[in-house]
Amino acid sequence: MTATIDILTASHRPRLDERPVEKRVGLVILATDHTTEVDFQRMVASNRIGVYVSRIHYANPTTPENLLKMQPSLTSGAGLILPDEPLDAILYSCTSASVVIGDAKVEAAIAAAKPGVPVVTPTAAAVKGLRAFGAKRISVLTPYTAATSRPMADYFTELGFEIDRFTCLGFTDDREMARIAPDDIAALGLDATAPGSDALFISCTALRAAQVAGRIERKIGKPVVSSNLATAWACLRLCGEKKAWPQVALLMTMPYPE
Repeated sequence: MTATIDILTASHRPRLDERPVEKRVGLVILATDHTTEVDFQRMVASNRIGVYVSRIHYANPTTPENLLKMQPSLTSGAGLILPDEPLDAILYSCTSASVVIGDAKVEAAIAAAKPGVPVVTPTAAAVKGLRAFGAKRISVLTPYTAATSRPMADYFTELGFEIDRFTCLGFTDDREMARIAPDDIAALGLDATAPGSDALFISCTALRAAQVAGRIERKIGKPVVSSNLATAWACLRLCGEKKAWPQVALLMTMPYPE
């Protein structure tokens, strides 16, 4: 026989905080992405900053044509992150697609769902990071094919950078890019850096390059900017986080340009 249990209503309604977490960062990432969430939980998330994720469809191989196909999904993907609530920053986490689609078009598509929220792309964040160091001559390492790398080379040269050395690895599947061992990324970064460059940029949000950026810097004696390192730095600074983390990379000691 089941006992009758009285269910009581509390005598007063509890106080509600304005937000569960003080600052909110939204991530629009590829359905196949293994790395961005992990990097942001490690470098950005805290008791003060929450990270909220939406995934959009993506189909390999990584070609300019397939990257461009993501553009129509950006608005709906961004709109699924805490609907009708403001964010402090929102990231579209694909470097090569940001080049193919264009930073301005990415920003407009996301702003259609999240008006007034600062939009971060890996390419624009990388440019700000490189310029924060005053870098003019750069070396670039990508995991892509030469055909997918070409628009990225054009992107940086059109913005006034001189590329001393551009190295690509020839991968077409971003899931395999995510499996490239960090130790190998570090070794490849050393080989990819031209002696006269002011900095090294390692492209692709799939690569676990942020884990080894500081190690590469200590070997080459110059700054290393990777896609996830640049976007994490941008989102932290947009959330008002000014703490310097030199153990991660030199970029994490730099202020964010206005």
